[in-house]
Amino acid sequence: MGASAPADLLSPVDATALRLIATEAARTAGDLLRQRFLAGGELATGSKSSPTDVVSAADVAAEQAIRELLAARRPGDAILGEEGGETQVGEGLRWIVDPLDGTVNFLYGIPHWCVSVAVYDDDGGVAGVVFDPLRDQLFAGQRGGPATLNSSPLAPSGCDELSMALVATGFAYDADVRATQAEVVARLVPRVRDVRRMGGAALDLAWTAAGRFDAYYERGVQIWDTAAGSLLCKCVGLGVRELPAAGELPSGIVVTSDELIGPLLELVA
Repeated sequence: MGASAPADLLSPVDATALRLIATEAARTAGDLLRQRFLAGGELATGSKSSPTDVVSAADVAAEQAIRELLAARRPGDAILGEEGGETQVGEGLRWIVDPLDGTVNFLYGIPHWCVSVAVYDDDGGVAGVVFDPLRDQLFAGQRGGPATLNSSPLAPSGCDELSMALVATGFAYDADVRATQAEVVARLVPRVRDVRRMGGAALDLAWTAAGRFDAYYERGVQIWDTAAGSLLCKCVGLGVRELPAAGELPSGIVVTSDELIGPLLELVA
């Protein structure tokens, strides 16, 4: 578990102190999730937007651990969590939490999932952390500072040719939306190096910031999926654009270099 931020660093605009709190929260939840994942036997306990959009006891327990820590460290702030909704308290900052991004992977025993914790003010992201507990990889960023992986600076791939780009994406839970998304992917595949669908938006964004992907786009993502990862991408100089809704397709996000964002948008929008 990361060290607690000193009490005298807890002003609302102190991005470094807030990043330390986000790190502590993500590691606390990540340690809990890692133990449950390695023990096995985790089952879905319900569903949300569709029967395939599942939630587990691990999701709920991880979010509760984060909420308890944030309530102790930042009692005046609001918390928006994927599982517990929004707790509006005072006029402080807003914490945006995905306690387990990649729940289906987690339940299937696939070692690709993470914890995402971000904090926002009226001007946008202040600090954000994406933590991969199984690899012990902590991606962290803050406003005005670099993004890091376990304290080492992150850098994007630098790819500037769409035909050479490795593109990450994801698909909606709704079958009709997925059918339309398949048409978009069919249009994209011949124009890029290849496409990856890993099953975790927050890690997709963190890996794009780290240069493991050249670009990422996805529709139907929620703010808790992207709050921390999009901040990481902005910290390393990548373009982060909204993908407008189109017909059956919900809105989404596109992230890549300035050189690729126009050509990619033409294909996926």
